[in-house]
Amino acid sequence: MGVKKEQILSFCSEEEENLLDDVVDQELSEEWLMETSNEIERPGFDQLAPPDSSSSNLRMFVGTWNVGGKTPDDDLNLSDWLKTKAPADIYVLGFQEIVPLNAGNVLGQEDSIPAEKWLSLIRQSLNGDTINNSPSKQSLRMNDDQRHRKVKPRVSSSDLFSSDDEIELSLRSSSCSSEEGSPSPSDQHNYCLAASKQMVGVFLSVWVREDLNQHISSLKVSCVGRGIMGYLGNKGSISISMTLHQTTFCFVCTHLASGEKEGDAIRRNLDVMEILKRTRFSHSFVGPGKPNPPDNILDHDKIIWLGDLNYRLAGICGDTYKLLERNDWQALLEKDQLRIEQKAGRVFKGWEEGEIYFAPTYKYIKNSDQYVAQISTPKEKRRTPAW
Repeated sequence: MGVKKEQILSFCSEEEENLLDDVVDQELSEEWLMETSNEIERPGFDQLAPPDSSSSNLRMFVGTWNVGGKTPDDDLNLSDWLKTKAPADIYVLGFQEIVPLNAGNVLGQEDSIPAEKWLSLIRQSLNGDTINNSPSKQSLRMNDDQRHRKVKPRVSSSDLFSSDDEIELSLRSSSCSSEEGSPSPSDQHNYCLAASKQMVGVFLSVWVREDLNQHISSLKVSCVGRGIMGYLGNKGSISISMTLHQTTFCFVCTHLASGEKEGDAIRRNLDVMEILKRTRFSHSFVGPGKPNPPDNILDHDKIIWLGDLNYRLAGICGDTYKLLERNDWQALLEKDQLRIEQKAGRVFKGWEEGEIYFAPTYKYIKNSDQYVAQISTPKEKRRTPAW
């Protein structure tokens, strides 16, 4: 089937913390984002297109959330985040900082328990599944000898430093729960975990409607570390490549360099360029008469880039909060570093971002609508509101 190639950029905002002080003096941040294009609409705002059976018109929900190193409560309800008037066919959900970005987590064994909890909560929300939501039943992507471990050792040194080499994903046969869980009342669809991958605090999962699961092939993942020394996994990307029918998709979940100092935007641009350069998907066998699957990000038909991009509002001045009070997003977006860098052709050239019509999402006081910058003292770290 003929499908126009699209590059779809998706993002929102961030939060920094001073962690890893015993390894390197580096700021660590938060941002979460979502996105859209002509055929893939912004989730959660009821702009989804009418149903269609062809893969070129599938509905896709893309969401990303920096959770600040906090493990979710068992009773956390994700329905308010994931629900739309019309249910999606594919859910692409990215997280950043699912574990604290301290030296133990960056350099030591990978803690998979938070990822298992997120998978459990997502499945429960998508499928109305109250039976199959324990972490032990949710870690279906692991081998039998790993499934019962509380902490999973890293697969190899490449998993620690970046993992430019790919790991074959064969998850779909074991990740559907149609027999164990009840379908959600809104759509009667069950969703299967097509693929998931964790790199330190970055976590990406892709969920598909159960009847689409059999049409997915060529699943691959590639991780690129861009943190300490330019290779450790406290920052970087997870990319999942897959083919649905005859259309190739690439989902890129990133956590880019943080900071508000001069030159930090350039560091973020460099992260993007390195991720594009170093992400590779190798395919050892291609059946006769079948096209070669993509081996890099830009070779895919559909590309979704999501995550904590960490771009800030540049040249911020005293009228920022007046603009916020007036909901004058366009005036604020003129100061957005990502827009500035993109218009200058320094990053994401040719990519499309969805319309921004909501307040900057960084950085709020927890459990409030008040920005940290509104109450911070001159001695405290500056937390400029940003998307």
